[in-house]
Amino acid sequence: MKNIAIIMGGYSSEYKISLISGNVVYQFLDKTKFKGFRIHIFKEKWVYVDDNDAEFPIDKNDFSATVNGTKITFDCVFNAIHGTPGEDGLMQAYFELIGMPQSSCDYYQAALTFNKRDMLSVLKPYGIKTATSYYLNKGEHIDTDKIVKTVGLPCFVKPNKSGSSFGISKVKTANELPIAIEVAYKEDNEIIIESFLDGTEVSVGVINYKGNITVLPITEIVSENDFFDYEAKYQGKSQEITPARISAEMTKRVSEVAKRAYEVLKMKGFSRSEFIFVDGEPYMLEMNTIPGLTTESLIPQQAKAAGISLEDLFSNAIELALSE
Repeated sequence: MKNIAIIMGGYSSEYKISLISGNVVYQFLDKTKFKGFRIHIFKEKWVYVDDNDAEFPIDKNDFSATVNGTKITFDCVFNAIHGTPGEDGLMQAYFELIGMPQSSCDYYQAALTFNKRDMLSVLKPYGIKTATSYYLNKGEHIDTDKIVKTVGLPCFVKPNKSGSSFGISKVKTANELPIAIEVAYKEDNEIIIESFLDGTEVSVGVINYKGNITVLPITEIVSENDFFDYEAKYQGKSQEITPARISAEMTKRVSEVAKRAYEVLKMKGFSRSEFIFVDGEPYMLEMNTIPGLTTESLIPQQAKAAGISLEDLFSNAIELALSE
């Protein structure tokens, strides 16, 4: 019986969603193989939380917990932290330093994919299409005319490093730009302004399943809101249709691109990439390496469509991490 530390929480606006994801992993862990431990990672405390909600501090020297005089160590970490420090490489680097297997990609891949503009720049030479973009760092002069000339209107203003659609605005007029930029700066000191791509939006899950890089059934996203924002993602304001209502040719095309990105970046664990089709061509928006694992989330929906249960999905991730 292996002891599995399921880390959840984190330091960003996404911590509430992460706690839900972590608890789903805890609930669906194969109890015949693994003993799960819920570990809350917050700025002010790292603690093991037992079933009675009692908290026991984590010793950061070796990532262990002492409960009533007994030291508990872990065989593997299941990473369910969205945002920093679980999705940006900090936890991955820490676990590598202490020699602890963990379920997500390595620290460099995490840091790279968490930075949308760096990731898109790395993938561009491989023929992966992206929206036209304009970059801003906090404190830089905002040249509204130049931005509009570069990306056009409408456009999207996004924090460069954040998830769950926090801080994103769709801008329709030049006058709205400064306000949207301020909103994005609340989440990050770097922002990315992208041209609006009008087309079918899809989400593509790629996992290493039993040693093979596998593209899961694709999800089409139809948002009731202006775009796939926080409400659309988590409060039911969108339709998520799996498998997507796209042609066999489009399915093949986007599957190839998503798989290629996974391979080029030397990814491990889960990845979920978002694309928009323009004239039959998929344009990549971003890649998430710790995608939501709530029962409503896209990867669990896609796994179900592929005939993979949550128990099997989570076991596979742990077994791959342990085998390395």
